[in-house]
Amino acid sequence: QVQLVESGGGSVQPGGSLRLSCAASGIIFRIHNMGWYRQAPGKQRESVATLTRGGNTNYADFVKGRFTISGDNAKNTVYLQMDSLKPEDTDVYYCYANVQKLSGGGRYDYWGQGTQVTVSS
Repeated sequence: QVQLVESGGGSVQPGGSLRLSCAASGIIFRIHNMGWYRQAPGKQRESVATLTRGGNTNYADFVKGRFTISGDNAKNTVYLQMDSLKPEDTDVYYCYANVQKLSGGGRYDYWGQGTQVTVSS
């Protein structure tokens, strides 16, 4: 099995910063993509930022210029640096990984348990 453990959420004032971390562990041959999604109560989960193994990144329009995704392939870890936070960034943030567990095997999606980010004055 594969586990994703997130950390770094919390409460911050508007304009502040937080850094989320997500570490994957378990039976992992290769992680192809990792990323962050967020979900508010009653709404669909939406992509925030994604990172491929080769280093390509993709950001949602609402975080471009404010959030930065990075990763460490050797540690199976992905980070999300969130700057200039706004109240509308308040959500539960979920880590995601597309994992190949065995050489020549298939790829599967895994999710973390979620971490709350609250932006409020």
